[in-house]
Amino acid sequence: MRTYDLVMTHKLDADDFFIHRVQQRCAELGLNFFLIEPSWVHEFLAKLEQRHIHARVLLNLHSEHHQPDEPYHRLVRTAFELGVRVIDPPAVARAAFDKARLHPRLLGAGFHVPFTVIVPRDEVAAVELSPLDRANLGTPFVIKPGLGYGKRGVILDATGRDDLLRSAAAWPETDYLLQRRVVPRTLDQDPAYFRLFHAFGQVWCCWWNCFTDRYRAVSDEEMRRHQLQPLLEIPHRLAALTAMTFFSTEVALTDRGEYILIDYLNDQCHMLSQSANPAMGVPDEVVVGIARRLVEGAKELIQAPLPILVRESQAA
Repeated sequence: MRTYDLVMTHKLDADDFFIHRVQQRCAELGLNFFLIEPSWVHEFLAKLEQRHIHARVLLNLHSEHHQPDEPYHRLVRTAFELGVRVIDPPAVARAAFDKARLHPRLLGAGFHVPFTVIVPRDEVAAVELSPLDRANLGTPFVIKPGLGYGKRGVILDATGRDDLLRSAAAWPETDYLLQRRVVPRTLDQDPAYFRLFHAFGQVWCCWWNCFTDRYRAVSDEEMRRHQLQPLLEIPHRLAALTAMTFFSTEVALTDRGEYILIDYLNDQCHMLSQSANPAMGVPDEVVVGIARRLVEGAKELIQAPLPILVRESQAA
């Protein structure tokens, strides 16, 4: 049986810079590596099921949580069932990714989130907002599919049910979040809007302009001058709440000084580098840091003892 130390599911050619940094760090740490691109996913899954190959750790950068028959989703689920350490385990990632399920957990844990009305999928056509909910949402308000990503189905200027139906048509079969719009304060002539990355306990903070999609890393001087230290704690608290290892989150700082979670938790982070796409890429130094920490974290998982239930299932 051929055993790989680290395998990674991936679909986007634009992330080659990130992929190369993962490969480089694997070589530096003496780990072998396999990239499961779309051309290989079916064959890799078949050989994994037949026990012709095995992996110690799988880093999941592509699978569709909402599509049980999607090949990458099947691969990730099968790998986990066969004792592969998955970053992050399917059930953990699905629970954290679902904004409608995560919202009440965030409230219970004391996070600041926008005022939200959750509309179950089977109530979309008949939903009636109370006068109090309409007042708290304001006009316009935001609509997000609970399982959505990539802005699909997101309505930023919603005013009523027709917009909810429009969101449901773009991303069906999920619950929907109706949320009050949050306006970030301005710092140094830019919106105080941030994307924070977390990988194995390490955090990277980036300014992310929500109007232009442009990134830049938050400098140590800016962190001190604007007293942004509370940002650093948010990903650690999210990791503790959800048990997620690798994710990003979006946070707005308001004029009232509140750090409000906007896009709660994104797994399978898009690691498009700024050198590949200056208009919307993540700063190269952040991409390098994340790639290195992910590989180091994978090695830590390999060296850690397997849970008892996994050892027993492999021995059976």
